[in-house]
Amino acid sequence: MIRFRVMTLGRLAALALFAGLGLSCVQPVLAGPVWDHVKAAKAVRVCIWPDYYGVSFRNPRNQKLEGIDITLSYEFARDLELRLEYVESSFAQLIGDLTGDRCDVAMFAVGVTAQRQQALRFSQPYLQSDIYGMTTRSNRSIRNWDDIDKPGIQVAVQAGTFMEPVMKAALRQANLVVIRPPQTREQELESGRVDVFMTDYPYSRRLLESVDWVRLVSPSKPFNVIPYAYAVKPGDPEWLSLVDQFVVRIKADGRLEKAARQYGLNEIVIGR
Repeated sequence: MIRFRVMTLGRLAALALFAGLGLSCVQPVLAGPVWDHVKAAKAVRVCIWPDYYGVSFRNPRNQKLEGIDITLSYEFARDLELRLEYVESSFAQLIGDLTGDRCDVAMFAVGVTAQRQQALRFSQPYLQSDIYGMTTRSNRSIRNWDDIDKPGIQVAVQAGTFMEPVMKAALRQANLVVIRPPQTREQELESGRVDVFMTDYPYSRRLLESVDWVRLVSPSKPFNVIPYAYAVKPGDPEWLSLVDQFVVRIKADGRLEKAARQYGLNEIVIGR
């Protein structure tokens, strides 16, 4: 009788332990250096690019941040019961900001490229986008995708974006123009210094919704579809696992789909 009771209590203890782990699944069993820092600071530092329309955009009308990853970064911090701190970054600064400990995670639809995978670690993807061209309505040289890679055409890309290496490898006849701040792709296009600039689905929505002088040039077939994910620095698999678990949850509980619909990005969501 005593033996039976001991086994029952042991099993109950084991079940309680597993139930407790299930309830606290947002915290890994093993700690890592980033997670240790985050817990000690009681805050998570999230890198964003505040010019990324629909993703992590500072609205010039009220200076408020908005976009799918503003909403989801709030959810991430809330899940962990931490204070949320934003660190302004860009695709050109991304690797340095993460490896230099300026932020704990990058949450601004970071394209998973081979070059970035050498320096960073990524969660599972949650969005994906092909490359699109933006030209002016008055441009007579570019009517469709096949007109882009022609002699004399000036094709712009934002420095540090995944479009830069892709277009550098793809263009055979056109001239690649890399745009760096304070210049912008829109200014260069409107001025006529470039004929077209390459961007992704979220950013193309910004221009189409805000100005009437641009025209979208879509590839006739998939050109270079890139998955988007959250990025962290190497060396802390526990922290990466924690970020990845968050992506799993928001796919399963509908938060990803809801945020995507709010900002017109539901067409590029990667589901379960």
